Amino acid sequence: MTQTLDPEARSATGSPRERVDAWLTEFEAALATRDVDVAAGMFAVDGFWRDLVSFTWNLKTVEGRDGVADMLRERLDDTDPSGFRATEEPTEADGVVSAWVAFETATGRGEGHLRLRGDEDGRDRAWTLLTTLQELKGHEEGKGTRRPMGAEHGADPNRVTWSEQREIEERELGYSAQPYVVIVGGGQGGIALGARMRQLGVPALVLDKHDRPGDQWRGRYKSLCLHDPVWYDHLPYMPFPDNWPVFAPKDKIGDWLEMYTTVMEVPYWSKTTCTSASYDEKLGTWTVEVVRDGEPITLRPRQLVLATGMSGKANVPSFPGMEKFRGDQHHSSAHPGPDAYAGKKAVVIGANNSAHDICGALWEHGADVTMVQRSSTHIVKSDSLMDLGLGDLYSERALEAGMTTHKADLTFASLPYRIMHEFQIPIYEKIRARDADFYDRLERVGFQHDFGDDGSGLFMKYLRRGSGYYIDVGAAELVANGDIALAHGNIRELTENSVILDDGTELEADVVVYATGYGSMNGWAADLMGQEIADRVGKCWGLGSDTTKDPGPWEGEQRNMWKPTQQEALWFHGGNLHQSRHYSLYLALQLKARYEGIPTPVYGMQEVHHLS
Repeated sequence: MTQTLDPEARSATGSPRERVDAWLTEFEAALATRDVDVAAGMFAVDGFWRDLVSFTWNLKTVEGRDGVADMLRERLDDTDPSGFRATEEPTEADGVVSAWVAFETATGRGEGHLRLRGDEDGRDRAWTLLTTLQELKGHEEGKGTRRPMGAEHGADPNRVTWSEQREIEERELGYSAQPYVVIVGGGQGGIALGARMRQLGVPALVLDKHDRPGDQWRGRYKSLCLHDPVWYDHLPYMPFPDNWPVFAPKDKIGDWLEMYTTVMEVPYWSKTTCTSASYDEKLGTWTVEVVRDGEPITLRPRQLVLATGMSGKANVPSFPGMEKFRGDQHHSSAHPGPDAYAGKKAVVIGANNSAHDICGALWEHGADVTMVQRSSTHIVKSDSLMDLGLGDLYSERALEAGMTTHKADLTFASLPYRIMHEFQIPIYEKIRARDADFYDRLERVGFQHDFGDDGSGLFMKYLRRGSGYYIDVGAAELVANGDIALAHGNIRELTENSVILDDGTELEADVVVYATGYGSMNGWAADLMGQEIADRVGKCWGLGSDTTKDPGPWEGEQRNMWKPTQQEALWFHGGNLHQSRHYSLYLALQLKARYEGIPTPVYGMQEVHHLS
């Protein structure tokens, strides 16, 4: 069915509010009458619709009118969307009208963002549309006006106190009562998701091998701190206090995570190692074998989440002669800190975040440090990143302008990955100009530097490959000044007391640190479930951009992250604190819907193109 369009409606004239209201009215009418062709025609030829769960039960970006039409033909009847409306006064800049929107579906309530551009025919069309599921109808979180009373007034001889109820839960969950979800990994990702599960009333257990929540941070090298600023790093429900430092030290973050786990009542088993997991297709349950503080236990959840972190499985290299080396050698994830190496010769293999941090700390403690750079690295000074890269969304300046963390997250999410680099390139051109002297000094000492394959800088490198960059908090200055020596090349071999590069350069060493990065998260699946399941789900992370270390084809979203995978009931959750906060909501809603028996037909299930 095709509607007759009013040629005066939805023209690219009038106030931003009038233009947005006209577009939303016509869009909702087309959806209500199931006129897919009209709805798709309301998008620009180069338009994008990014949906986070609300229409697709997936994290999915469709591109162009054909992409929009295909998604709507499959999902429109079940979704039954309605109530599209602007929630704030729309704005206009550079010929683009932007608006925050709200809507409902058959199962939930959503929020989103719309960008309109005038087309050649003088009518407004959507350039980008973001739709996100925020809550499920009938299963809203108990917060705000729905917060629990917390106490039952009156006399009750059978009263069970809060602490008694917690003791019962802790005694039963995992033993006489099975969790619906098991989350393997109790870092910020697992804890954030565990808090979401708790608030949604889904029985879940977070498992972690460390003694206490937060030990994932406490056990790292002592100079480690967050390189992202505080405004970017809040966890769900409980933001950092106003006096929290901009860059939190690792032990402070560890203490916060432990406190958060307690206060948010996250069911958390520490000192617990997951040894294997297998899925029964007929029963629809996992058998998860764990050892909790020495006690073997079998868990039988319906859903299994690997929240082991995208930077969790160390890439430990194998070089000839490693067995001969008489000094200390270890991966950066096991680096104990610089204290034992004062006056020693240290060789650090790598030139990204961990390598720089470790080199800087070793130099501060009097070590003779050489960094071995094997490939080009992107460096951005922390102050420049905070000001130009994050300042409009995550800063005191942003807060004063009314940019809440929630709005900032949705703003970032509203940019389709296909065109995100176009927004990043001008930022890094400004950074390149601002810090030109710094980059000149780096290059004069031979440091191989880049701004990404297309000049789009740190965020795109992170999203595409999760490596290849350093946010400079001081160590790159030491390299530029020559305080940290720089060598180049791959490792040919180790001797009893040195590292030899492929060009024959010999570097004396008392300690060798392999800052060689981390592997794909599906490596954890291989360890726990076998290579067959790891290959079934394929590589985690990356966009398929066909840039360095991010091979195509184009995926449109992060591979396998926070969404259904080719292995039924297996999910991956990871990333930085921002992603742990934001995407834990969408993963939690997908799990909650399945727990409640709400149908969740997935549109656009990701295909597998890369196995590791």
